[in-house]
Amino acid sequence: MFDFLQDYLILYLLFINIISFLQMAWDKRQSKRGGWRIKEKNLFLTALLGGAIGAYGGMKFFRHKTRHNSFKYGLPILIVLNIGCIAILLGN
Repeated sequence: MFDFLQDYLILYLLFINIISFLQMAWDKRQSKRGGWRIKEKNLFLTALLGGAIGAYGGMKFFRHKTRHNSFKYGLPILIVLNIGCIAILLGN
């Protein structure tokens, strides 16, 4: 059972982090074009649901939301929270 949970958790985290990274890319692109943007609460929601590393990586890579204190400090806090939740789920 543990291997089953671990395998799906890894796949889930990979998926949600890719989504978070791509959301930052899309939002940056749209901000330059003046188009439809992703709401900040949705960016934080995917980060909270396990995609904080992807969101933080996207923020740094695309230089997007780097001046917003809520992202600059909030995403690292969510990374720690994500890691804590993963450790609890895996029983470490």
